[in-house]
Amino acid sequence: MRTIVGLLPLFMRMTCEEKVLSEEYGELIVDFTDPIPAFGEVNEFCFTRVNDRYGIGYVLQSELDPIMGTMYVYHYLPRIFGLMADDFDPVSLINSGILQTQRPPLSLNGSGVVVAFIDTGIRFAQEEFLNEAGNSRILAIWDQTIQTGRPPEGFRYGTLFGREDINEALRAENPYEVLPSYDEIGHGTAMASVAAGSVVDGGRSFRGAAPGAEIVVVKLRQAKRNLKDYYMIPEGVPAFSETDIMLGVKFAESFAVTFRRPVVICIGLGSNQGDHNIGSSLARYLNGLSTIRNRGIVICGGNEGDAAHHYSGTVPYGQDAHTDVEIRVGEGEKGFMLELWGCVPDVFCASIRTPGGETVQRFRPGMGQSLTYSFVYEQTKVTIDSLLVEPTTGDELIVFRFQEPTAGIWRISVYASQDGGRRSFNMWLPITQFMQSDTYFLDPSPYVTLTDPGIAVNPITVSTYNDFNNSFYANSGRGFLRNGTIKPDFAAPGVDISTALGKRTGSSLAAALTAGSVAQFFQWTVVKNNDPLAENEEIKTYFIRGAVREPGLVYPNQEWGYGRLNVAEAFDSLAGV
Repeated sequence: MRTIVGLLPLFMRMTCEEKVLSEEYGELIVDFTDPIPAFGEVNEFCFTRVNDRYGIGYVLQSELDPIMGTMYVYHYLPRIFGLMADDFDPVSLINSGILQTQRPPLSLNGSGVVVAFIDTGIRFAQEEFLNEAGNSRILAIWDQTIQTGRPPEGFRYGTLFGREDINEALRAENPYEVLPSYDEIGHGTAMASVAAGSVVDGGRSFRGAAPGAEIVVVKLRQAKRNLKDYYMIPEGVPAFSETDIMLGVKFAESFAVTFRRPVVICIGLGSNQGDHNIGSSLARYLNGLSTIRNRGIVICGGNEGDAAHHYSGTVPYGQDAHTDVEIRVGEGEKGFMLELWGCVPDVFCASIRTPGGETVQRFRPGMGQSLTYSFVYEQTKVTIDSLLVEPTTGDELIVFRFQEPTAGIWRISVYASQDGGRRSFNMWLPITQFMQSDTYFLDPSPYVTLTDPGIAVNPITVSTYNDFNNSFYANSGRGFLRNGTIKPDFAAPGVDISTALGKRTGSSLAAALTAGSVAQFFQWTVVKNNDPLAENEEIKTYFIRGAVREPGLVYPNQEWGYGRLNVAEAFDSLAGV
């Protein structure tokens, strides 16, 4: 088996900064931060430390290509994340108890708190991000896509724009000519306005959840071409590397000043990759970060609940007994990844039948075994990578990589060992944006569909509902986690939400609304010195206590968690009302 030591060449001709940006260099996330055991005793290499557990190595892609299809690389290869969003009306602020807490006697607008967004950037010149004097409420923008300026201290790429830079640009006739950072997609701008947009026209035109908070923005660069190609991301679809998101979180967290200026980090991105249990390196990084005082982490639950991209099954007992999983592949699908996670102690294997009737016979997983199959009558190529014990979870993992799949019904027959226990397994297709056609399971499960990193246990994860009629949003991700851990924590409004760019829908808006509420609570606890040691878990618990629960429903449940967000009720709970 190849090791990381054998992956890196001697980096003699390019600087580390050039390697970080170059499409010739891939990225690996390692869960140890001493570069010597990670990358071998070479004369020169490029390594970035994220925290005391994670580091990122930049590797010549030609060295990675021969083993891109092996399970060894799966553990270290960054995952790809997509966006979670599909006249001003303050109803969502009212239904969430936010507007009530903005008013006396609490008068909480997020002042003294920083709300950070790691997303597609921000349209900084819009009035929703200006104070009454016309100056910016944005502390900083780290634009990872612009390489002509100075990056933040300790980082190797992108350009940092501070508040002085932004205010100088605002005085120009065309601010974006002076400061060229612009949110072309609008996803980050919409989220920032919902969480922390200014009070415009006395609140008649617009009002965010925490209009007094300061804002930090990371505009993520697009994932490198080699990573998009490996995961077969459709052309033109926004896709972001786990490495850039982790560094964005690190940058945002640096603005926290314990006991004085808390930071709330809002994540509106999601991925269907992984075990839906422990989670990615990003999820585990956020898990640790949310245990530090005065840090709040809010993550969306994704929009995959009604996408038919999850299958949950059990293999019956009996010789040659199996469960048939059928996938309908639409016309024009260029390729996709499919993951099967089996629960210990069972050992799973599978066979494949194409729409034309050709078969891949049953195979058993090996230690990082990789097999590629081509067919006589179909252009499809299927690569199957298997790992009997996935290092992070201990569970079995089989990854199917379909290239140029024939349209029609594909059947995967799943078998389990006779001496196993539960004989249960789960399968996930990529998130909807990463599919080029209408491809789905014919017998899907809408549960265990929260996207990563929303499966992280310690942060706040929200599902989405329509507060116009209090109905659950059909596309919203649903819990629980694969091991039964309770997630989501609660639901927040995310349908037809008023943003600086008009009304939008999606779980990222539910997360943004919640992030603004957390900023309000941090203002009361830390900034106003009522509880300067406040941390994420404490606030999450108060929000759970204050969540609105309907008679007749059992809580927690897989859709609503512990109920509907209502920050005013959380304060009532705190006061003993």
